[in-house]
Amino acid sequence: MTTSTQDTLTELGFYTLAGHSGSPRDLVDEVRRAERLGIGSAFVSERFSTKDAAVLAGAAGAASETIGIATAATNHNTRHPIVTATMATTMHRLTGGRFALGLGRGFDGLFKALGLPPVTSAQLADFAGLMRRLWRGELVLGHDGPAGSYPYLHQDRDFDENIPILIAALGTRTLELAGRCLDAVVLHTFYSDAAVTEALAAVARGAKSAGRDPASVRVWSVLATVSDEIPADRRLLKTVGRLASYLQGYGDLLVRVNDWDPAVLERFRADTFVRGFRGAFDAKATPAELAHLATLIPPEWLATSATGTARQCAEAVARQFDLGVTGVIMHGATPAELAPVVEAYRGIRPRNVRGLPANPGWAV
Repeated sequence: MTTSTQDTLTELGFYTLAGHSGSPRDLVDEVRRAERLGIGSAFVSERFSTKDAAVLAGAAGAASETIGIATAATNHNTRHPIVTATMATTMHRLTGGRFALGLGRGFDGLFKALGLPPVTSAQLADFAGLMRRLWRGELVLGHDGPAGSYPYLHQDRDFDENIPILIAALGTRTLELAGRCLDAVVLHTFYSDAAVTEALAAVARGAKSAGRDPASVRVWSVLATVSDEIPADRRLLKTVGRLASYLQGYGDLLVRVNDWDPAVLERFRADTFVRGFRGAFDAKATPAELAHLATLIPPEWLATSATGTARQCAEAVARQFDLGVTGVIMHGATPAELAPVVEAYRGIRPRNVRGLPANPGWAV
């Protein structure tokens, strides 16, 4: 494992190319700037347009020297296991051990449309086991399990790679899975404090059921961090637009996790504009349309983000550690936009979060 330097805030991360992006080259500058700021990790999300996780992770690795890098997330069912194992091993060696393979469930409806099977917990556990066997140099013959049937899987018998596997999780079952057999978990944006606390409890339950120490699982909170220094129209996009997009995709689960009023979600969905909108709100909505969406989302739902002055945002980030998480991903803003928040955070940095590994998949 790579270790942190004194000036690197290994407990902090950011999402590069947050949301929709048609300019993947922007990642290079973002990662370099984040590294100069001392942000500990860069997380790479995937969209089936111009955001291929393997390509972006490789670019991040080549553009950096110390920052941790993780896919958060890619879907295991979109690549053959040997392709994913090769990507992870290549990234591991390219970065000197700074890479974590991050998986996610994705969307059943999209996978059905693409002719792919939906992702299950059993598949994820089986797939993680396959990856670890391949990274240990094992020859896998005649595998027939939830992740698929593979007559032959092998990389190199001399391999002994120690690559962490993390998962982006929203529901309880996935969180418990992370505790049972994975190395780290990335929570979801717009989690209430109560939802974060329950997520930690779910991870701990999973870990204890498998005889593992819950503290061995790194837990990243994802906090939309949008300070007043960002122009107002962009703030609306990064808060209202982003939350509205999540409510589009999996609102029922997000409402249930946060114990929000489902009737509010029903009113949101019944709105004529919402029903007729095509595409993601955080990519296509105009400022006027975002202002309308803001009338449909309760302020307390939006309050599950870090907003206000840079100092107020930094304090919101620091409060996440009081809940018990191991790291905070400041989501929705570029490193340039996060610079004042990071500077303010350094002045109030909790002492109990220092000295974490540079690799975002390791807790110790």
